[in-house]
Amino acid sequence: MTRHTDFPAQFFQRQDESADENFYREPRFVTHIDDSTISNLTQFYGEQIAPGSRILDLMSSWISHLPQDVDYARVAGLGMNTAELEANPQLDHYCVQNLNDSQTLPFSSNAFDAVLIAVSIQYLIKPIEVMTEIHRCLAHGGQCIVAMSHRLFPTKAIQAFHVLSPEDRCRMVAAYMEKSGMTNIEALDHSPLSGDPLWIVRGYKPDA
Repeated sequence: MTRHTDFPAQFFQRQDESADENFYREPRFVTHIDDSTISNLTQFYGEQIAPGSRILDLMSSWISHLPQDVDYARVAGLGMNTAELEANPQLDHYCVQNLNDSQTLPFSSNAFDAVLIAVSIQYLIKPIEVMTEIHRCLAHGGQCIVAMSHRLFPTKAIQAFHVLSPEDRCRMVAAYMEKSGMTNIEALDHSPLSGDPLWIVRGYKPDA
């Protein structure tokens, strides 16, 4: 997969540069992909994340899309709205943090086997810094799974996600991972036959 390793600064600008806390103050108990696409994402998680794994759901909300019938050792969530996180039945614990203000994750190194970002990567204005922190928090051999579709909050999404093709968005996310030190990066299309598209970019923290 061809990588884009340098990006123009305007790619990370947004139509609305006001405080994100204002935008996310009120909870939104909605889904951002349709049921068939959610089903495909849940199936992917079920097939690719082993039972007993330690999971971080980053940029989380009231639903994590993880399968209900799998026992995980730990599911932590980090998001922007307390009410949404409190309503998520799959989280063992959560914290509220604006990653556009502070990219440092409040977790120890090597703490997770999988870090998930579902249909939210387009809102990060410093994604390489966040991905570097994800790399730190992953255990050796752990995976980062970024799921994307075509829906977004237009005023808060970075310009790149307005102007790039889906293929180039995947290349861009792959470059985030590459710059953080992840390897074995791949882009996968798990779109349902009918429904919202589902593009997945996955990378691994190398074994020690």
